[in-house]
Amino acid sequence: MNFYTRIFSLTAFLIFSAIFSAQVSKYKCMLQMTNYDGEKAYIVISLINPKGGYEKTLYMMGPDKKWQETLKEWNKSPAKKTPNLSAVTGASIAGGDRNISTFSIDDKYLDKGYKIRFESAVEDQKYNVTDLEIPFTKAGVITKVEGKGYIRYVKINKL
Repeated sequence: MNFYTRIFSLTAFLIFSAIFSAQVSKYKCMLQMTNYDGEKAYIVISLINPKGGYEKTLYMMGPDKKWQETLKEWNKSPAKKTPNLSAVTGASIAGGDRNISTFSIDDKYLDKGYKIRFESAVEDQKYNVTDLEIPFTKAGVITKVEGKGYIRYVKINKL
């Protein structure tokens, strides 16, 4: 194989790889809590597939595994076994506080019926399996969404 054929083959391979490899986008999430009384909340942010099942854990607020079990639906799901869960885990969050986190989602899920679910739990208080859900669409990820439980609202932006 001559030099030019090798260069052409390598260039074609790199272009093909770039076009057909999975693209991942990073998102910034701003979460504002309501002014509830009680302990700090544990919140899990999950990617939910079109059938309502857990696809992936995106972020966990609350590092203690003992209290992560209070997130009952997530705890039963295969998403609990997300590789490197500690890499997407931060501190739990108190009433009235604000949290800014980042997470990555594969672009292949965008505009395909997936949702970003925020599940919340506070010790000795109500558990919210769906404190809020955001459609994982181009329009959905830039919309401020009100929560139904401990979360006042969430705003997500693509980075």
